[in-house]
Amino acid sequence: MTPRARPEGRTHWRRGALVALPALLSAGGLAGAMTSGALALDLRIQDRPLRLATSSVYGTQYGAAVVDVPHTRPDGTTGTVRVLRMGFADGVINGLCLSQQQEIMGTTYTLLFTLGDDDPASWEITTQNTVLDVREATGVLDMDGVVDLNVDGTDVTTVDDEAGNPVDNPLGAPEHRFGIQAGYAKFDGITGTVQDIQIPGLLTTPRLDLSVRPGDVACPAPAPPVGTP
Repeated sequence: MTPRARPEGRTHWRRGALVALPALLSAGGLAGAMTSGALALDLRIQDRPLRLATSSVYGTQYGAAVVDVPHTRPDGTTGTVRVLRMGFADGVINGLCLSQQQEIMGTTYTLLFTLGDDDPASWEITTQNTVLDVREATGVLDMDGVVDLNVDGTDVTTVDDEAGNPVDNPLGAPEHRFGIQAGYAKFDGITGTVQDIQIPGLLTTPRLDLSVRPGDVACPAPAPPVGTP
């Protein structure tokens, strides 16, 4: 199986969304630009936990390793938190919701990012060089190809350089940490909390909705996927 081609179509923005967009992008750490076929994003949300929900994720050259990452506590102090850093070279995602709390003048709001369409069989979002720092998650994981468990985290590879050679330790894992390596991985019905999400290679989606909701708002439970990518 290979990731599907970028979805075709056109993204339309309402006037109200355009007005609110700069503040939302700044608060969420999101940079975006329009292409002729879909919304293309360099997606980076860091330093503050966010909740994630997706019907399904499929990625090639999958790897994971245990690492420690910087963490800002609610009182503003800093420290580190241990996460499972997962990465894959190319992927397709079947709907994605991200929610992140923000404090504005002492009041709690939630930034809600919803990407993709409402078709549970489309796998309409494409990604390159995805990295997720997972704090906790539930769902179903299926790995195939050559699967190695309990490899040293420094030996895990996910992406290649311009010459086609594997990049050394792309997840930045310290030595003697648990690692996983697989030809591909498919996750279904995922809900959880991630510390960081980075997709610097490119993310394309036919739709991106951003909203600010009062209070603590979680993503809705994902619908079960239909079929395979």
